[in-house]
Amino acid sequence: MDQQANLTDERPSFVSHLECSATGERTPADRPHNLSRVGKPLLVRYDLAAAAHSLTRAALATRPWDFWRYRELLPVRRAADIVSLGETVTPLVPLPRLAARAGGGELLVKDEGRLPTGSFKARGLALAVSMAKSFGLSHLAMPTNGNAGAALAAYASRAGMRATVFCPDDTPDINIAEIALQGARVWRVNGLIDDCGRIVAEGRAQVGWFDVSTLKEPYRIEGKKTMGLELAEQLGWTLPDVILYPTGGGTGLIGMWKAFDELEAIGLIGAERPRMVAVQAAGCAPIVKAWENGAEHAPRWEEAHTVAAGIRVPQAIGDFLILRAVRASGGFAIAVDDAAIEAARNEVAQHEGFLLCPEGAATYAAWRAARADGRIGREERAVLFNCAVGLKYPLPRSEAAIDRHRPIDFAALA
Repeated sequence: MDQQANLTDERPSFVSHLECSATGERTPADRPHNLSRVGKPLLVRYDLAAAAHSLTRAALATRPWDFWRYRELLPVRRAADIVSLGETVTPLVPLPRLAARAGGGELLVKDEGRLPTGSFKARGLALAVSMAKSFGLSHLAMPTNGNAGAALAAYASRAGMRATVFCPDDTPDINIAEIALQGARVWRVNGLIDDCGRIVAEGRAQVGWFDVSTLKEPYRIEGKKTMGLELAEQLGWTLPDVILYPTGGGTGLIGMWKAFDELEAIGLIGAERPRMVAVQAAGCAPIVKAWENGAEHAPRWEEAHTVAAGIRVPQAIGDFLILRAVRASGGFAIAVDDAAIEAARNEVAQHEGFLLCPEGAATYAAWRAARADGRIGREERAVLFNCAVGLKYPLPRSEAAIDRHRPIDFAALA
């Protein structure tokens, strides 16, 4: 079966309703929503008993290797509403040399840089834009540290929608350029991502755009959830011992935890779960502080700063969902400083030939630290998430040069 057939065949939806993540209140899923009545994220719920009859290992064996293969656990009701740029299942790349240097165990990286627009944000925005199309929305807006805005711009253009994006003023130029080139209107803001988010919220009433900010609509989490669905299938319907996830808004961590529960309910995996590790930067670590303090919510982190812009989120609306998943799994939250992030990127590049983005490098730095202090055992299988292609970020300059008109000391080049 080719991908085009996968996108055009009509298939039933198993969505039953939306549910407030804080109160459990049910909401119909047949119209667009932002937050619940109490201002908390809404979660998509499915008729999992019915889905179990359709989403089987035998059925999956006949489907294209893209994340739409898990359609029973995705919210798009009509295949005609799917907005796709060719979303592949991303590979698990082993790092055997570095695992051996650390004393053993299995270390894998799920490389999200292989997705359209070069980051895992494509997952969430593919679903959010598809659902926006199904509801007849025409203008979407969001705040971004870069990659989410690029994904929104691409998928909105693909769907023929307008997109407006607001970025902190120190967002990398390459992100600003790709957002603009892919058709969105993009504005730099003298503040952080939550300051940009306030502009989106204020403009909603005046301009009429629909807010697709992280967890402020129900469907980006469903796209990010596919990371967990893929991971389970790639590991033969088992799960790793530990998942280290770069955590800003935390949509992917929350989504994977949701995915594992759904997979268990339909009989594809058992009750075992990985320890979920929320990785943050030392210059912006609200989840780490809340986890250490035993709190359920994480107050805003003031003067947030880090080279890993994607996890520079001073306050996450889904903080309690992140913390619940970490605690329920027996995991932990950990912060690594910028020097460790940069050293980790260099080490992985030089020893494994794998160029991590800064946020992905943070997960390797965290793995190193947790191996050293015993929180991750020598024989455990750990999965890191590299959330974007490393070439989208500033890289160290190399100044070495040769004057071809002068004698060359080849011994010095060896």
